[in-house]
Amino acid sequence: MRNLIFPASIVLLLSSCHPKDTSVKETAPFSLNQELKSKISIKTLSKQPISEPLTLTGNITYNSDKLIQYVSLYSGVITNSYFSLGDYVKKGQVLAEMKSTELNELQSQKKTLESQLLVAQNALSATQTMFHDGIASQKELITAQSEVNATKASLQNIIANLSLFSADTQRGVIQIKSPANGYIVTKNLSNGMQINSSDETLFTISDLSEVWVMINIYAGNMQHIKEGMEVKIKTLSYPDTVFNGKITALSKVFDSEEHVLKARVVMQNKDLKLKPGMSADIIAHKASQQTAIAVPKNAVIFDNNQHYIVLYTNDSKIETIPIKPITKNEDWVFIDQNELEGKKIITNNHLLIYEQIKNDAIN
Repeated sequence: MRNLIFPASIVLLLSSCHPKDTSVKETAPFSLNQELKSKISIKTLSKQPISEPLTLTGNITYNSDKLIQYVSLYSGVITNSYFSLGDYVKKGQVLAEMKSTELNELQSQKKTLESQLLVAQNALSATQTMFHDGIASQKELITAQSEVNATKASLQNIIANLSLFSADTQRGVIQIKSPANGYIVTKNLSNGMQINSSDETLFTISDLSEVWVMINIYAGNMQHIKEGMEVKIKTLSYPDTVFNGKITALSKVFDSEEHVLKARVVMQNKDLKLKPGMSADIIAHKASQQTAIAVPKNAVIFDNNQHYIVLYTNDSKIETIPIKPITKNEDWVFIDQNELEGKKIITNNHLLIYEQIKNDAIN
């Protein structure tokens, strides 16, 4: 067998055609730049009492302190009505007019008393003249003065009644005026309707800028609900809106008919979204003696059947770590990982950072 001998020049040529790359590519760890850092929020984790959500039922009602029910003190027939259900009315605004025989009697009495007062005043003037001339006695003078005073008092009483019920003496009608600003929430009168004094409510006015939320508390939940407790209120009409309130009153009497204890929340209602008659879900929190690390709910990332948070040490040391929730409410996720107490996490734009770190790990 013959040995094959290659020239050195050929060996060098072949080796030069296949250079060997000995460099190692390393991926730089994720680091925050100034632009992204300005868009994040950082929160320090701490322990808090574990609170679980407790959902109660309730309904929106009128604020009884700002609810006015109008009942006529006179009998008569409604001749004109100037308002409709749901209208906003102002104090002193004429809402309806009514013809009344009682008004006719008051006007008649007024005219009679005006005539009697004129006679009494003339008599008093004559008696005073005679008294100065020594013809009339002091007793007669006092009697004449008393007659004038009594007639004036009766006339002033009639005038006050006519003013109280806004009587239009020229047209012979009683004007029914709004006693306050607010919305007409009930209306029980119409043109031609016969009204009896002290009868049913003719209309109801409510200032809907403030309403009550009445909460139903069943016996099993009574121990968890306290006066002054903050609650969140949701309605079917506005499913994405949460109304925040505080329990201002807690009944001391158990409602035997509904088998609940009633609690009240006074709510500001400037946008008039909360309308009396609407049902509502009220979310309270059952406080516990047990504490745990509380993570803001919006800072938790759920990916591949696992919960994560983005841990921040400094701008160049950011990592994602898994967590195991033990319970949660609408604001917090509670975890039993005490080693995270005092650690900082990113709570805003954290998902963007999580995806970047995840992609860097894959590549």
